Amino acid sequence: MGIKKASKEKLPKTIAIIPDGNRRWAKTNGASVFSAYSRGAKRFIEFSEWCAEYGIKNIIVWGLSTENVGRPKNELDSLFKVYLNIITDRNVISRLREMKTRLLVVGEKRLLPKYILNDLNKIKNSVHGRIERRIFWLLGYGGKDDLVHAAKAIAAKVAKGEIGTVDEQTFKRHMLSHNVPDIDLIIRTADEFRLSGFMPWQSAYSELYFVKKYWPDFSKKDLEKAIAAYSRRDRTFGV
Repeated sequence: MGIKKASKEKLPKTIAIIPDGNRRWAKTNGASVFSAYSRGAKRFIEFSEWCAEYGIKNIIVWGLSTENVGRPKNELDSLFKVYLNIITDRNVISRLREMKTRLLVVGEKRLLPKYILNDLNKIKNSVHGRIERRIFWLLGYGGKDDLVHAAKAIAAKVAKGEIGTVDEQTFKRHMLSHNVPDIDLIIRTADEFRLSGFMPWQSAYSELYFVKKYWPDFSKKDLEKAIAAYSRRDRTFGV
């Protein structure tokens, strides 16, 4: 069954992408890491447009993990330069407004350069009125760190007598990713078959789809195949 024949009930409402393979793409194509990241960033902008065509309301993209922060400074500088170019691009901001899409950053913001944070706040507040879509950009994010953050926050409030009973709702409210919905479909590129700590809470019942291509080469056809595969699966949520 192709994606065009799938019913709306069978299409994911929340989709996540782990855009792996940028550096390997650079090595394979004799390009700089900066060129690879730039190409990958442009591909994500296209990806978000493709998702809109299928009525996908929420997109989660992993832009920088807590482990990635340990990469060589020149690589991080290249990545941050690419990100800065995106969030200060008037065309990008204009398109977010047109599509009523809010960009939200999730993660340990202390791990990011101040100049990035300043412009991220500007782009977040640039979309007003009714919001129809959301893009959650994981920057300085790690799944284990997210859970530890919640546990510490709750423990501190319990010690003060501010919290009595701790249930699932209480725990999620204290996570860095508290506003991220449960994920229907997770796509990972570059022939990697693991989640690497990606959103452990929201991915509990996510459908997984892996692509051999490096992220900069990911196409609309690849997205269609992923959604078509998702639509054929029977999600029972353990029942």
